[in-house]
Amino acid sequence: MKFAVHQANHIGGRKYNQDRVGYAYTNDALLLVLADGMGGHLHGEIAAQIAVYTFMRAFSRLEQGRAKEPEVFLRATMRAGHDAIIDYAHEKQLGGNPGTTCVAALVQDGHVWFAHAGDSRFYLLRGGAIANVTKDHSVVQQWADWGIITEAEMKTHPDRNKITNCLGGVEDMFYVEVSPGVETLDGDTLLLCSDGFWSPLTEEELSKLPSSQSLRNLLSELVEVAVLREAARADNTTAVAARLGDSEQEHQTESPVCIILDERQTPA
Repeated sequence: MKFAVHQANHIGGRKYNQDRVGYAYTNDALLLVLADGMGGHLHGEIAAQIAVYTFMRAFSRLEQGRAKEPEVFLRATMRAGHDAIIDYAHEKQLGGNPGTTCVAALVQDGHVWFAHAGDSRFYLLRGGAIANVTKDHSVVQQWADWGIITEAEMKTHPDRNKITNCLGGVEDMFYVEVSPGVETLDGDTLLLCSDGFWSPLTEEELSKLPSSQSLRNLLSELVEVAVLREAARADNTTAVAARLGDSEQEHQTESPVCIILDERQTPA
C-alpha cells in the first residue's frame, strides 16, 4: 500500500497530556486511531491508552493482514476498548470509570471505513476541500442540529466540551457510529484529530493537507497554529494524517507494523 503518514501531539496549556494516537499497517490495510481522554474523569489518559492499544492488538491479529468485514471490525474493536476500560476501573477499584473519545479509520480494498464515539473527528480531504467529516456526539452538536445555536457558535459555546458518548464513562451510554465504506481516490488525505486540534482551525486551513507539500511539515504547523491561537486555554492538541496515492511511499512488510506516538515527544 502506498501512503504518507504523520502524527503530531502537543500538550497545550494543560498539566497532563491525555491524548493518545497511533497507526498500523500491513501490505493490504492501514489503520489510524486516536483517543482523547476526558479530563473530567479519573485517569482519562489510561482510558485513551487502552482504546488505542485495543485497536493495535486487534489489527495485529487480523488474518491475512486485512479485515473480512471492516464495519464489524471497527464496531467490535471499539466495543472491546470500552469493555476493557470498564474492567480496568473495576479491577483497580477506581471508584468511577475513566472515559475517552475515540475515532478510527481503516483503509483497504480501495475504500475507507471510519468509526467514532465522542467529539474526536475523522475528515476525508479531497481536492482542496472537506469531502466527509464525522458528526460530534456532543451537547452543542445536538443544539446545532435542533437550530438552537449555529455551527459557528459551536466552537465558542461554554458547553462545547460536554460530550454525549464515550468509551468508559457511563457503561450503558456508549455506542459506536460506523460509516459505510467510502471509495478512496488518488491524493485523498485522511485526518483524525482531537477537539484541541480541529476547534481552533478553519476548514480552509484543514484543506491544506492534501497539497503536494510535506505532510509532516503541514500537520506539525497546524498543531502549532492551533495551540498558539488558543494560548493558555489550549487543550491537548493531537492529529494523525495519511495521504494516499501512487506518488507516495510504498509500505511493504512481512508482518503488521504498529506505531504509537510517544506523547512525551512535545511540542509537535
